[in-house]
Amino acid sequence: MSNGTLTVRGGTLALPTGRVEGDIQIVDGKITAVGQVGDDRGDVIDATGLMVMPGAVDPQVHFRDPGLTHKEDLETGARACAAGGITSFLEMPNTRPTTTTYEAMAAKKARAAEVCVVNYNFFVGATADNLDVLNGVQNVCGIKIFMGASTGDLLVSDPEDLDRIFARGRRLIAVHAEDEARLKERKVAFADRTDPTAHPEIRDVTSAVLASTLALDLSEKYDRRLHILHLSTGDEVQLLRDRGKGGGRVTTETLPQYLLLHGPEAYEALGTKAQMNPPIRTKDHQEALWKGLHDGTIDCIATDHAPHTLDEKALPFGRAPSGIPGVETSLAVMLDAAHRGLCSVEQIVQWMSAVPARIYGMAGKGQLAVGMDGDLALVDLKKTEKVGARGYFTKVGWNPFDGQTITGWPVMTVVHGRVAFRDNEIQPGVRGQEIRIDLDAGWSRPA
Repeated sequence: MSNGTLTVRGGTLALPTGRVEGDIQIVDGKITAVGQVGDDRGDVIDATGLMVMPGAVDPQVHFRDPGLTHKEDLETGARACAAGGITSFLEMPNTRPTTTTYEAMAAKKARAAEVCVVNYNFFVGATADNLDVLNGVQNVCGIKIFMGASTGDLLVSDPEDLDRIFARGRRLIAVHAEDEARLKERKVAFADRTDPTAHPEIRDVTSAVLASTLALDLSEKYDRRLHILHLSTGDEVQLLRDRGKGGGRVTTETLPQYLLLHGPEAYEALGTKAQMNPPIRTKDHQEALWKGLHDGTIDCIATDHAPHTLDEKALPFGRAPSGIPGVETSLAVMLDAAHRGLCSVEQIVQWMSAVPARIYGMAGKGQLAVGMDGDLALVDLKKTEKVGARGYFTKVGWNPFDGQTITGWPVMTVVHGRVAFRDNEIQPGVRGQEIRIDLDAGWSRPA
């Protein structure tokens, strides 16, 4: 980039104070001016007619690297992020080998530095006996606990093991909240079912509520920061309201899949492509999730991008793996939701940029402000296109919204002041950076 400077001119800026017509200048990767920029040093982008947003942050992805890279890897996952307006991601530990040791974390970070076009950080995975790693590994976004078995080999379901993890350290704990004992019982009870509509019955609402309640209890007992991942039920929304969101120490997220797809229609249309953990549920739960977002009970949006190949997803129910890809379209489908009046663009900026950055203490992320990192998503709020029409950067090459016509698309992505995605192409030579996690600058409970 010429002189290390990029000037974005004439766009509609999505600032913390509201929409403003103006410019942004980025020098050496940092935003140095917001509003009216008088000079055109370096490279200039004409953003007339576009909304300029802080780059989206996806706080839950599975990029399958190492060990399952026929589905996705860090390079292709990061490219899919850039194509979707996502400039920062937090990646999960259920790889092969799992990211549960110092050595595995170091290897993953080294690989990301070589190949990722956007910014990155990683969860360390909890086991029953790696407490030293959970609290000792440096600069990770949080500890991931699978309270119920999902895709992969990580599971911590014994209450004594969970208690021990919550009792030590101050790092954020993020939980996949499904009760393992109930999941086992339900799987046996529904063993004769061969249709995908059984999936949300096996992994039922009670299994989610039981696990979320236990996690809330442990968070309260040890005054520990807790994030409940991929909230899928209205019952959990009400639980969080009733518990005052754990005195302000607890945050949560939901997913575009839950907000925009619902059963049984999704299972009838998509079959095992709609299968994920926790499941897509009925419309009443979807409506409760929207209400939870609007009233602040739910804090942010993630994707739980969990790709599997079409061949794998074509296996019969009971053998097909759970998981749905999402990073490449999450911002677009939410912009379309805004176009349809379900939310506002300003809310999307909060749910997909500012709030996840604050929850995890991501230094320099989530806002268009002087001193912040020069990570931008330029979106065309009027662009109408079918999902999948331009192809995919994700390895698996499919999406649950395939063929739907939506309005509002990211058209350019900037990472640390360098154009990473433009004209439906990843630009060469751009590399993201490891996100610095500041435990002291992260989420703080209300006074």
